[in-house]
Order: sequence, then structure tokens, then C-alpha cells
Amino acid sequence: MKQSTEPTHSLAIGYLLWFFGFLGAHRFYFGKQLSATLYFFTCGLFLIGWLVDLFLMPNLNEQASIRYNSGRIDFSIAWVLLTFVGLFGIHRFYMGKWLTGCFYLLTLGLFGIGYIYDFWTLNEQISLLNGSETP
Repeated sequence: MKQSTEPTHSLAIGYLLWFFGFLGAHRFYFGKQLSATLYFFTCGLFLIGWLVDLFLMPNLNEQASIRYNSGRIDFSIAWVLLTFVGLFGIHRFYMGKWLTGCFYLLTLGLFGIGYIYDFWTLNEQISLLNGSETP
């Protein structure tokens, strides 16, 4: 169980990704993969869910901060890198995953499949790496 109440996600980054939220970007960021995927395929629940999320964002941020481990790797930096240059594996280099970062760089995110996989699992990857650090 997580012991720190230190914020892991940034509300400002959440709102930045909300602009792309009709594709589920902000929901992926806050660890809501199922609804994010639904948003991706329905254009933000036909833009209605996307608009409602404008007001739900503080709650999504609080839930993410409770759920994930803070630490050396910053969630916001990793998510911005994944969102905008993830096909090149820059987020993986940032997390210290040099081998897979090189594979992503040479194969455009393992032909896009690894890129999509990381949208589903990045929060858990970072939380695991942060949780495995010795104090």
C-alpha cells in the first residue's frame, strides 16, 4: 500500500492533455485506461464526456495521486514525452529503460504497438520503478 500522500500527477498537465481529451489523453494520464479507450473510439463520448471531464479533473488528479508511488521518475514528464515523442522511445530513455528505448527509436515504438501498450501501462511502470527505490 502506498504510504506517501505526495502528489504524483500534475493538474496543469491534466488540463493540457484535456485539450486532446476527446482522444482520451487525460484519462490515460490519470490511470483510467478503460474510459480512455472508450473516449478514443467515441471521440470523448461524443464530446459530452470530454466537456464533463473539465469539471472532474481535480478528482481524477487526486485519485491518481493516491493510487501511484511518487519518486525519482516524474509522471508528468514521462507522460508529456510519451504523448508527443513516444514513438521514438524518449519516455523510455527518461525512465532508464535504455534497451527498449533503442528498440522504440529504431522501430517507431515497435511499429506503434509498444506505443499503445505504454499508454495503457505507463503509470504502473513508473509507480513500480518509484516503489522499488530504496529510501
